Amino acid sequence: MPETPDLVASMLQSRGLSMVGALVPIALADRANHRVGIRSAIKTARVLAACDGPDAWNGGAQVVLADANGKNAMRVENAGRIRPEHGLSDDEWRAFAEGANLVAKAVKDETGLRTSFHHHCAGFIETPEETERLLEMTDPDLVGLCYDTGHYAYAGGDALDGLRRFRERISHVHFKDCHPSIAEEARANGWSYFDAVGNGLFFTLGGGLVDFAAVVDEVRGSDYSGWIVVEDELPPGKGDAFEANRNDRELLRGLGI
Repeated sequence: MPETPDLVASMLQSRGLSMVGALVPIALADRANHRVGIRSAIKTARVLAACDGPDAWNGGAQVVLADANGKNAMRVENAGRIRPEHGLSDDEWRAFAEGANLVAKAVKDETGLRTSFHHHCAGFIETPEETERLLEMTDPDLVGLCYDTGHYAYAGGDALDGLRRFRERISHVHFKDCHPSIAEEARANGWSYFDAVGNGLFFTLGGGLVDFAAVVDEVRGSDYSGWIVVEDELPPGKGDAFEANRNDRELLRGLGI
């Protein structure tokens, strides 16, 4: 896609489309990456702001901040079975939280947009415990949570429990399923994150670990007013993308969405 904000906005508007978020990956545990990361986030935020308008703080498009997922070999190889010894040092934790706050503040000051942090397998903020620790160390007025049901499930959590656990910080939601037989095989055979995804770990909604009916009920019963983004990671060459999307739409329609 082009990077000029007005051009992106024009192209989307002519097609009746909008942008609800854009991923900005930064290896925040290293302070040397903070300055470059801030510039990247602001550049992305300016495109989003041009496409979404000034009301984005209240449920509109958001910068989705994440670790540089998939770049650390140890975390890639152990995704879905992370242990404490795979985590950050105390100083790296401080650097990570500082960086997330700095990025989110810069985005807000420059564009008025909100930043949501995406916990993600194959990055340093994957497990429920790591997610909770980062939220405790960051400013709730700056950093929201991009809550991903599939990543949370593969990281060892329960999607419904996570929704309740982090409700006060959730500002963006990804609906993704996690299929138990593939997750079990990945853990048993020591698959890397990319091998697991390539074998269909997050393919189609329904029949997996995420109880979407319960999740939708929980969202409806809360004051959440942001976007829900459906993510179906159909492995290349392993199915019909049109039919996969039809399945997802029918499931959500059955839940009243």
